[in-house]
Amino acid sequence: MNETIKVQSWIPLIIVALASFIIALDATFMNVSIAQVVADLHTDVSTIQATMSFYTLITAAFMLLSAKLQDIVGKKKLFLIGAALYGVGTLTAAISPSATILFIGWAVIEGVAGALMMPATVSIISGTYSGERRTVALAIVGVMGAIAAAIGPLFGGVMTTFLSWRYGFACELIVVIIILVLQSKIPHFEPTESRSELDITGAIISFIGLVLLVFGILSLTKDFSTSIVVIILGLVALAGFAWFELRRKRGGKVPLFDIELLKDRNLRVGTSIMLLAYLSMGGALFAVSLFLQSVLQLNAFDTGLTTLPLTVGLLIFAVAAPSFSGKLGHKKLMAIGCIIAIVGCLLLSNQFKLNTTMMDLLPGMFIMGAGLGFAMALSVDVALINIPPEGQNNASGLTSTGQSLGESMGTAIIGIILILGVIGGVSHAVDIYAPDQSGNETFQLEVLDHFQKVGNLNDAKADHTVVEIVDTILQDAMAFVMQVTAILMGIVFILTLRLEDKKVKT
Repeated sequence: MNETIKVQSWIPLIIVALASFIIALDATFMNVSIAQVVADLHTDVSTIQATMSFYTLITAAFMLLSAKLQDIVGKKKLFLIGAALYGVGTLTAAISPSATILFIGWAVIEGVAGALMMPATVSIISGTYSGERRTVALAIVGVMGAIAAAIGPLFGGVMTTFLSWRYGFACELIVVIIILVLQSKIPHFEPTESRSELDITGAIISFIGLVLLVFGILSLTKDFSTSIVVIILGLVALAGFAWFELRRKRGGKVPLFDIELLKDRNLRVGTSIMLLAYLSMGGALFAVSLFLQSVLQLNAFDTGLTTLPLTVGLLIFAVAAPSFSGKLGHKKLMAIGCIIAIVGCLLLSNQFKLNTTMMDLLPGMFIMGAGLGFAMALSVDVALINIPPEGQNNASGLTSTGQSLGESMGTAIIGIILILGVIGGVSHAVDIYAPDQSGNETFQLEVLDHFQKVGNLNDAKADHTVVEIVDTILQDAMAFVMQVTAILMGIVFILTLRLEDKKVKT
């Protein structure tokens, strides 16, 4: 069915929003549970981290294929198949006796299931609501991933501290059951294409390109030079995919992805905004969480509690965004959101010290979340504004891929920025406390090695000079991270100026 179905009930929105939430939650809540998982499954940290990475990798790699399958299977049917498969995966992960079974349930089964559901969440909303209700619905679905990413550490902390990481997967299973029970509330959409029209060759090329791209991104902090080569190969493969799809369409065949949709400026810019906004939020959240756990030695629960203001700001302003956009328009409100987020980043840039408290971070975290709420909430809606009904499924796959890539890139890229910030901080500390050694790379490497062995308040207390040096390095490193995040949001601000504005019609 290509026409919008005018539905008054918010139940379809709730169902797909729940799906978006658990898919994104799966990529973050286990970050604070790694140590316990390693102990329970008698494995090592690298194995669990690889499992987490492969979940993201598999989800992103199947995204474009999933978007096309909506046309062949039907968006509701594909969504429900993904939900049922996700339930199998999360149950397998919850009862997994070994790291291998956890990998199969979490990375493989849930990864594929997440890819089947994500594009469908956007296209179901686009086909179910119209006017202002569509804007509200897409705003909520659009930020669900961000909210899940922000609340993940707190959820994981509660599960790990008071119950078990297995209960985290069990909670997701309960959500899946709710989705399946309420499935009749989702409107039915007829398939628009036949199975014989599926572009198998294009699916294989896109899969290879996305796998190489995401794998390269995830490996950036481990082997930078090799990762860059892999990323380039991925981009080359995706360029080959674009060329193949254009030829296929010009030959009168149905492409896996209609490249000509990219002629629409809003789709290109809106997807780029999603990618950079998710990259900024995910990266900043990773750096802050790392600081709280590694430097201040907070446990999983307290770490999640400290990052909660970002989630609150994100949720409040995302929900409010559609109402404000009716008066200001999407373009202006998203630009305002970028400015607010930049202010939050700059406030945070001076707050990371050895004596930092939760209250020190609260204003900056809330303001950053508020700005991201405005920017993220409207990005999907504005990206799809000019896309005709028959192209909505394809376009939803592209926006979902942008979101997934942003989440993947955040941790890897900000991880590199954090390392560069530490190196810059070491140089600054040497200039202040050992000016005679300025420019001495050997001495700076020795300071860096010592810093890595200290790194937190309890270890540094014995020596006042060490405290000051560590404090200087940490301040410079985290300030650099937040400044880069502010620059990224500045780029998003510039991108918003290129958007064709949307006036909501009721």
